Amino acid sequence: MMRLASLFSALALGLAACGPTQTTTAPAPTVPAVYQARVDAGPDGNAIDIPAVRAAYLTDRNRRQRVAYNGPDAPGTIVVDPYARVLYDVMENGEAMRFGVAVGRAGTGFEGSGVISVKRRWPNWTPTQNMIRTSPELYAQFAGGVAGGADNPLGSRALYLYRNGRDTYYRIHGTMDPSSIGKATSAGCIRMFQQDVIDLFDKTDLGTRVKVRSPQESLALEGRMVETPEGYVVPTDAPIVAQTQPTAGDVVTTTTTVSVSPVESAVR
Repeated sequence: MMRLASLFSALALGLAACGPTQTTTAPAPTVPAVYQARVDAGPDGNAIDIPAVRAAYLTDRNRRQRVAYNGPDAPGTIVVDPYARVLYDVMENGEAMRFGVAVGRAGTGFEGSGVISVKRRWPNWTPTQNMIRTSPELYAQFAGGVAGGADNPLGSRALYLYRNGRDTYYRIHGTMDPSSIGKATSAGCIRMFQQDVIDLFDKTDLGTRVKVRSPQESLALEGRMVETPEGYVVPTDAPIVAQTQPTAGDVVTTTTTVSVSPVESAVR
C-alpha cells in the first residue's frame, strides 16, 4: 500500500508539472510626471521634499486633466465646486483644467464670487476664532499660529479669496494629507494635492476672479452626485466597481451593482 501511495503521489506531481502554468500579474499603476516627487524651497530657503502622490489617490475625478467646460465663466476664472469636489481653471475654446479637491465637512463657508488678493508660499496658519470656539480640543493649542513648513495644514501654497476688499478666510491651498483629496475632510477651505496647488499658484495672478458654486449651480452643471462609503463622490450614472480581496482558494469577482469605491483596496 505504501508503494502504491508513493506511485500515485509521483504521478500527481508529474501531471502537475506537465500542465500549463498561467500567472497573471496586474501591471503596477503609474504616477503621471506632474505628480512625481519634487523638491521645493521652503520658507527659510531650506529644501523641502514633496513626495509623489500615490497612484491609488489619483482617481479619475481626482487627477488633473483637461476637460470640456460647460459653465458660463470667462477664461481665466477659477471655479470651485464644493459639491462635485472639483476645481476648474477655465481656459479658452470651451475647455478647463480640472483638479480634484477636498472640501469642508459642514458646508462651504462661502458662496459666490471673489478675487485672489493674496498669494503665499509655505504660508503660516492660524485657526479662526470660530474654529477654536466650536472645536477647542482640536484648535486651541494652535491659537498662536503655526509657521509655514512641511507640517503646516495649508501645505506648500495658498491663494486667499477676498470680497469687496475684505478677507473671506476662504483659501485654496495645499495639504500634507493627499489621501483627503476628493473627500469632505477639511475645516472649510479647498485643499489640493501639493503638486496641483504649486502649478496653479504659479499661473494665477493677483486679481484673478474666483467663483464658488451654490448647490443649485452644481446640480445644474455637474448633475447629481452620490457619496461612496469611502467618502468620494461620483456622478449617479457612473459605474462603481466593487472589488473583493482574495483569500486562499477564492475567485476574485467584480460587479457594477454595489456602491463601493474601487479606490480603498488600492490605498493600503
